[in-house]
Parts: sequence; C-alpha cells; structure tokens
Amino acid sequence: MADLKQPEVILTHESDLDGLLSGLLLRKLAIHLFGEAPRLEAYHHDAWYNREMKESVAWVCDLSLDERVDQENWLVIDHHATQHQRQKATWIFDMKKSAGLLCYELLKEYGLGSPELDELVHHNNVSDLFLDDEPNFEDSTDYAALVKTYHFWNLYKLVDGEPEKILNHPLLEVVRTKRKVEDPMGYEYTLRSVQKVVPELGLVDIPVGNPNRILHQLLTQQATPFKTLMTMKKKSSRLVITSFRSRNGEALPFAEKLGGGGHPNACGAALPKSVTSVEEGLEYIRNLLFPPQPSQPSSRESGVEALFEDF
Repeated sequence: MADLKQPEVILTHESDLDGLLSGLLLRKLAIHLFGEAPRLEAYHHDAWYNREMKESVAWVCDLSLDERVDQENWLVIDHHATQHQRQKATWIFDMKKSAGLLCYELLKEYGLGSPELDELVHHNNVSDLFLDDEPNFEDSTDYAALVKTYHFWNLYKLVDGEPEKILNHPLLEVVRTKRKVEDPMGYEYTLRSVQKVVPELGLVDIPVGNPNRILHQLLTQQATPFKTLMTMKKKSSRLVITSFRSRNGEALPFAEKLGGGGHPNACGAALPKSVTSVEEGLEYIRNLLFPPQPSQPSSRESGVEALFEDF
C-alpha cells in the first residue's frame, strides 16, 4: 500500500471520461483518508504542459509522468507511454489498464470498492482502451460520450463530484439517441469526404456523430485505403488540434512526429501556433512528413556532357 500524503491538489485530464473518473476517484480517496476534499484541476494537453508545479504534495492522474511531476511526496497514476525514468514520485503505471481502473484498484486497497463503481470503472476501461470485443462495448462508449458531449465540469456539477452518480445517468438516454440517429449520417458523410494526406494517412471530416465510433467503424471495416485516420479541428483558442486513430499501432508515430503522444492507436498533437486553420494544418503536416524535394537539374543541365553541350 502506497504511503500517501495529503494532496494540495488533484490534477487530471479534462478531455475524456477516464480523466473525470480518475479525478473523482482520487478525490473520494482523499476525503476518506484526510477528511476533506482537495481542489481538483483538469487540463487539456496544451494547457497542461504550460502549468507550473509549485505544490509540495499533489496527486496526478491520466497525465504522463515527466520531470515536472516527478517530485517527492507526489503520486502519479497513469497509463501513457513515457520516456522519463521515475526518480522521486510514487508512480502507479500500466499501459494495459485505464487510469480509472488503476485509481480504483488503489481505492479498493482502502476498502472503498462497491458494485456501482465496479460497473462504472468497467465501462470506462472498455471505452478508454477501446476493447471492442467486449459484449457491452456500445454501452461503454455511451458513457465515454457523456464527457465529449456535455464536458468535464458540467458533468462534475451534475453528479456533485460523486462518481457513483455517473452510473445510469439520465443523460445516457440522450447519448444513445444521438448514437442511433447521428452516427449513421456521420459515417456516410465521412466515408465520402476522406482526403489523402500522405500514403497510409487519411484526413476525415466528421460533422455529426461520435468521432471515436465512426473512426472505429471505418478502420475495422477497412472502408478507406488508409491504415491511420486523422481528424483536425480549430479550437476557440485558435489552436489547431489533430487526433489520430489506427488498429495496429500505426497512429502513434504520426502524433510523435508532430510533438504529441498518447496511445498506440489513439493519440494526438497540437500544431504550432503559426498554424491558424485546418487548411494550413494540412499543408504543414504534408510538408513535415514529406518535405518538398529541391528541384533537380535536367539531364541536359547536368553531368560532364552539359559542359560541352553548346560547343
């Protein structure tokens, strides 16, 4: 059992259910151990890498271990690949489990498990790792879609910071309806509009529907010539964000070339601030992956023969 210190803050990933559930589970553990709830902060990746780490004690979940969080008395629970070698922090890590499952296993060491949390954590693990051979895969992805649809802090308020209240939440009925109505329309449009970026990589536009499920369907059915599919969107901050999906680990190298990361088959990257539109982003990625070659002199202008061509 880890020697846990009372955290000043819990830091988690804002973008998905795994980050929300991980943060709420650790908040529940902190209340149990220390009698009060620490503040909870959630970050998208671009904001996360700009955060200064000034706290003496913090718990971090669903965010990669790096030198900034590798501090004495810090707890880091994550499942993303990292190049950093742990030195000081307590690090709980397993790439084959979601961060939510890793946090829940820690809670159960303190007797905080329950049938409700067992079910919710299972849904999160299936959706976050995209375990599509699980019989309840569609139901699990509906849970993940809650955060994508209604966003982290809105759901946090609706469940009063209590993870158990996510289970069987009434908003799931809305998500199920959206899946049945929107996903087929989104799939058909996306299939017609896919663009070649470079060999092996296609860009898709998904105007409606659940992007994760639509991308998964395109890849499993091999409906396009590409082993990796990419989405790109411009955020309100003017930052252009890319997301990559694949079936056999082809996605991650693309994200890493753009300075991003994630899982082998689900990852992403933020493009430089100089890139201000999807069109510019597409050109930037093409030039980065396949730099333009300098023009070669024609055979008439090259070689020893050219020296005597006009004589």
